[in-house]
Amino acid sequence: MFKKVIFVFLCIAAATGTMAQKRTVMLDKVVAVVGGSSILYSDVKHYADEMVRQRRQEGYTSDRDPMNEALEGLMTRKLLFNQAQIDSVTINDGDIANRVEEQLSTMIAQEGSIPALEAKHHMAVFNIRENMRRRYEEQAYASSLQQQVISRIAIIPGEVEQFYKSISKDSLPIIPEQYVYAQITKFPKSIKAAKQRATERLLDMRERIISGKTKFESLARMYSQDPGTMLRGGEMDPAPLNMLDDGFSAALEHMRPGQISEVVESQFGFHIIELLDKRGALYHFRHILIRPDYTPDELSEITRELDSVRNLIQCDSVTFEEAARMFSDDASSKMNGGIVSNHDLLERQYAFDAKLTVTKFLKEDFRYAQDDYNALRMLKVGEISPAFLTEDLMGNQLGKIVKLVEVIPTHTASLNEDYLRLEELALQKKQTDAFEEWLSKKIDQMYVFIDPEFRNGEFENKHWVK
Repeated sequence: MFKKVIFVFLCIAAATGTMAQKRTVMLDKVVAVVGGSSILYSDVKHYADEMVRQRRQEGYTSDRDPMNEALEGLMTRKLLFNQAQIDSVTINDGDIANRVEEQLSTMIAQEGSIPALEAKHHMAVFNIRENMRRRYEEQAYASSLQQQVISRIAIIPGEVEQFYKSISKDSLPIIPEQYVYAQITKFPKSIKAAKQRATERLLDMRERIISGKTKFESLARMYSQDPGTMLRGGEMDPAPLNMLDDGFSAALEHMRPGQISEVVESQFGFHIIELLDKRGALYHFRHILIRPDYTPDELSEITRELDSVRNLIQCDSVTFEEAARMFSDDASSKMNGGIVSNHDLLERQYAFDAKLTVTKFLKEDFRYAQDDYNALRMLKVGEISPAFLTEDLMGNQLGKIVKLVEVIPTHTASLNEDYLRLEELALQKKQTDAFEEWLSKKIDQMYVFIDPEFRNGEFENKHWVK
């Protein structure tokens, strides 16, 4: 309904065979320059092909010429990248390194081997890695700057109402089907034993590191359960203590560079930490994360217990609401009859605000609770699922039963029933408008060249063609 500025950055494969030879000149042709960055025809073609493929998979198309749309997207990215250099925007280098290695591993697996990947791309694997790193880095700078621009934009209740009234009845947003549900959760009773096992594993690793039998980073790559740092040998980017878990920061605060911590418990699991350096308020460290794990018998025990609770409810011995208060381990829902909200997710994202709390979930909202959705879609309103195993936002294993409380059919948005959704759309439009205004000013201030072949294309921002 509203324009969104979305950047998709993908690896660009080199063409092969006779066709590649015929198209070599065109593939290498510079079709645009923004600031000090050039855009090749091959970049535009590959981006356009990927956009078309993705949209077909998602079931929609665009009226715009894919080549012109792709060119405008890439020019926007180049402008943001160049402006980010001017504004000294910072990015997370560690995240980029992780993304590159994950993508490279996927590509190698798809081709079957490193030589096969090199043959396909006509370059050594370290060149492929470097090209990917540059693309991801450019994307990160562009995204970071764009976020800085739109993060300054806020919205007040009066603007939401004004936004709602400005939309014609026929154009009001359609709110897809929503679910309201309740849950009862149980962690294994053997959690104490599982924590002890995790602690003992880390103590053994710590001893091997201190005795010089192995290196910290080697064990992190092999055993750490933190996917964001394991490929980097457990290393994290420098961070202040107030951005870390309380238990984690308490341990770091008293460490010296080169020191290996005792086992530290956090909300994510158990760690050992090596402090690499401290500069001012920033702590640079690496860690190994081990989460408590359970035997099949220990996990079966909680599903049996939850199925017994379900039977009690179905026999009318207790209501679901009463059972949630009596048996559930989930503190944020048990006192509310088990009704699930996004409370935990908001806290996890350091964005908790009571007014943002919702209990109505779209299908897309279950991306962090896919097991819940899979159980709910098999139920009728009022029914309770059999017990199933899942993980919480921290990756901890637990068991759960869910009750489908209400299904809200697809409907036209109303100010009373869908205020938060409308607020989100109103803010999105305001941010988009503000970004487009900012972008137009920057285009006017920056050198832009577009090849005559593309100058007559359909650009959403008319400032590109000077």
